[in-house]
Amino acid sequence: MRTVHLILLLALTPLCAVAQVPAQSVARPAPAGTPATGAITGRVLDERGQPLTNAVVTLRTVGAGAQPQNMTTDREGAFNFRNLDRASYLVTATSPAYTQPPVDPVMSQTPNYHIGDSVTLTLVKGGVITGAVTNLAGEPIVGVGVRVQMLRDANGRRTSNSWNQLKLTDDRGVYRAYGLPTGTYVVLAGGPSQYYSMAGYPFDNDVPTYAPASTRDTAAEVSVRAGEEIAGIDIRYRGEQGRIVSGQVNVPPEFAPGSNVTLTAMGDTGVPWSSTEYQQPNSRGFVFNAVADGDYSLVAQSYGPNGDRAVSVAKRIKVRGADVTGIELSSRPLSSVAGRVVLEESKAPECTEKPRPVFNEMLVSAWHNDNDAAKEMPQFVWSIGAPVSPDAEGNFTLRNLAPAEYYFIARQTAKYWYLQSITFAPTPVAGAKVASKPIDATRVWTNIKPADKLSGLTITIAQGAASLRGNLALGEGEQVPARLFVYLVPAERERAEDVLRYFAAPVSPEGKITLNNIAPGRYWILTQTVSDDTLAPLAKLRLPLETETRARFRREAEAAKTEIEFKPCQNVTDFQLPLKPAQP
Repeated sequence: MRTVHLILLLALTPLCAVAQVPAQSVARPAPAGTPATGAITGRVLDERGQPLTNAVVTLRTVGAGAQPQNMTTDREGAFNFRNLDRASYLVTATSPAYTQPPVDPVMSQTPNYHIGDSVTLTLVKGGVITGAVTNLAGEPIVGVGVRVQMLRDANGRRTSNSWNQLKLTDDRGVYRAYGLPTGTYVVLAGGPSQYYSMAGYPFDNDVPTYAPASTRDTAAEVSVRAGEEIAGIDIRYRGEQGRIVSGQVNVPPEFAPGSNVTLTAMGDTGVPWSSTEYQQPNSRGFVFNAVADGDYSLVAQSYGPNGDRAVSVAKRIKVRGADVTGIELSSRPLSSVAGRVVLEESKAPECTEKPRPVFNEMLVSAWHNDNDAAKEMPQFVWSIGAPVSPDAEGNFTLRNLAPAEYYFIARQTAKYWYLQSITFAPTPVAGAKVASKPIDATRVWTNIKPADKLSGLTITIAQGAASLRGNLALGEGEQVPARLFVYLVPAERERAEDVLRYFAAPVSPEGKITLNNIAPGRYWILTQTVSDDTLAPLAKLRLPLETETRARFRREAEAAKTEIEFKPCQNVTDFQLPLKPAQP
């Protein structure tokens, strides 16, 4: 099974349906009286519901190049970000020794906030891993850096170059890493810092030693839960000298000289590991010291005007008992896709004077097909191209997309509007008498090559969306199954291939059902438990390659024989759905 990854891992909420684009009208500004600025307020609490004082709350606009705002909470754990423009925001909190509570990524979505929202953020006491570092004679080593690096998260999913913490040993050789999220870790001492070199640091040229006295391939794994302390994770330091990996980066002339070069360990059996070296302008190149034997990938990243990036093709190398030098990397400009969002109003009287969407509260994103070709690139490359918000006229440009196949996502929160279509204007053909029809970009992958500058992506948001609120009709003694989702699939045969007419949302532990931004029409509705952790159910349903999955859902939904019809701008409430979960 192939999956796709969203740039910056943007969580998918119920979006809306696709169809051929009818006559479109460019969106007008928000109605008179809509506030231009406002505030986002909230509180930060611990797991007992007590306020956390002096927690750092970070607010940032969702999208490319967003600059964060920070403030600390007061005695009541409260915060207040004032004078914010209308936009979609992420709000997070940190506090020493605390961490985010574990969540099921399939059942949870990263929330976006808007002005006027009140937010409650909960942090939990993190885990602790502690131990001592000694030399081969059993004597403590003072001032050696110890990194605690996550290998798998709370849900058992393998992570790559993710959460890690660096601590120095004290005069007893003791380290203590705290505030750790629930997960499985490896612990390593020595070697160069992942992000910087410390002046006079005597361990820069050593290969890291993993607990208890291992290389990265045989490192011990340490599992810790939030609030738990794991002691006695000692390291007998080997002090082995590593190899040198060095080379030169060729940068496009329009880009600034100098590059970040990332060396990443390859393979699924070893511990995730990466290190970054900066090639200074006009320098002789980049140099990595203390590299252990193994297989690696090298990628260079350069910076250009207006936030543009250039990235090299990933180069694989083998380090086996000797230095690897003379490597040459050439960074190439990444690609962009330009387009616009248009609104289509409904003529239904029920939709008259409904609030209009606001452009800068929308988000447009690109997913890449995580096929074998894409896996040649380290994961960080796919996070360079961030979601964007359209400007006041609805225009947008997705920048810094690496070469790959892509699928486009639009997210908006206006209650009575839904995503009607995402299309690409075809490339004009010289001499053609009849213009080609727009390409339905939800049905096929869009192939983007290096340095492409594509245009003509049109996202149509139509008025008339319906919503559904209700509950599972549980019998006496029945409980809501774990990881239960509710699905809508189109009942009309002519809509069977209409990708964005498929909807999915988690059922709450109390049995509550909520679906928003539903295109008008007839649907079958059913419930099903989810066991696949690789991708959220809605995202999977809407992938171009999941034709058979959609067909299977239609067969199962038709057999369940629960049908519902939504009229334009209708709010269905108190819906009772029989519990008939079809097993995957």
